[in-house]
Amino acid sequence: MFTYQKSNIYFAQIAEGLEQIGAEEITTLGATQVATVYRGISFTADKSTLYRINYRSRFCQRIMAPLITFDCHSTKYLYQTAVRLPWQELLSIEQTFAIFANVAHSKIRHSRYAALCLKDAIVDSFRERTQQRPNVDTLAPDVVFNLHIDRNHATVSLDTSGSSLHKRGYRQESIEAPMQETLAAAIIGFSGWDGTRPLLDPMCGSGTLLCEALMHICKIPAGYLRKRFGFESLPDFDPSIWQEEKTKGDREITPLGEKIIVGSDASDRSIRAAKNNSQLLPHGSTIQLERRSFQEIGQAEDMTMVCNPPYGIRSGRETDVPALMDQFGSFLKHRCRGSEAYLYFGDRELLKHIGLRPSWKKPLKNGGLDGVLAKYEMY
Repeated sequence: MFTYQKSNIYFAQIAEGLEQIGAEEITTLGATQVATVYRGISFTADKSTLYRINYRSRFCQRIMAPLITFDCHSTKYLYQTAVRLPWQELLSIEQTFAIFANVAHSKIRHSRYAALCLKDAIVDSFRERTQQRPNVDTLAPDVVFNLHIDRNHATVSLDTSGSSLHKRGYRQESIEAPMQETLAAAIIGFSGWDGTRPLLDPMCGSGTLLCEALMHICKIPAGYLRKRFGFESLPDFDPSIWQEEKTKGDREITPLGEKIIVGSDASDRSIRAAKNNSQLLPHGSTIQLERRSFQEIGQAEDMTMVCNPPYGIRSGRETDVPALMDQFGSFLKHRCRGSEAYLYFGDRELLKHIGLRPSWKKPLKNGGLDGVLAKYEMY
């Protein structure tokens, strides 16, 4: 038996700063013994809960099923241990696979070389049994394995998500430096928006925040558009339990009222992208989209506002951004009475150009950007 089969313990990878909101989410989805660590959450789950978390989680990136854990002080021992695993229970000759590895504070220092040793062990195991081998595909693998070595303690896992869960499938068109979907979902979560008043994104770009707001309020499973999950490669995968979980999730989808989610942007290209992306989701056509700049908005009172203002590479006009933020701050102050604004700044320096004091700030990463989410209340 593999480790996860003995313990029912799994590990969720999650972006830094989202550990707590992610733990609360998977607890709601049925996980038990939930514990947060840096950029991760360990939890216990049965099959239905594992499938449910993969299908519905809006904040987690990947869910790992540990296959084996062992002390590991050399690549030779890594190979010798891994080559004995029954890989044929997880992977067929016809399927492709990929390995992602990270190494820290260990005698094995190079992640790529560690991944290569594990790859050799998998391939040699198949050759010994069948005289054939599966192929590696790092772009679109059928099965994904993860190798984590920390302080000379190794864990080999199967990625039950397959590809990262942030890849919802609706973003077919994007603009420069799009926001990652899991971060957009977290911004909606931190806002506390419950649909009782309209939500507005006045610089919506390709519509990621709007799509995540739609998925949140209409209870659309985050994996609704995904074709396959990695847990389908587990040796104890139960198709009937998975189909039951998927059906339950899909039945909970609720319609959206008119003018509940509103987006605008000064760019025709952005509005076209936002329309094409949102219409891939159930009830996406009810999102109200309009090409206009925030300066052209008359009043935006008693709303929840979410926004990822342009910065540097997003604007293409870096010197104009501080002045634009000054104008946006004036817009918030004078035309948004009774509203709350949740603004994500990829460049923290732009905070000082808004000219308003935030109620709170949360550091959040978006890819390689060390940004911050700030809440503003307009009285």
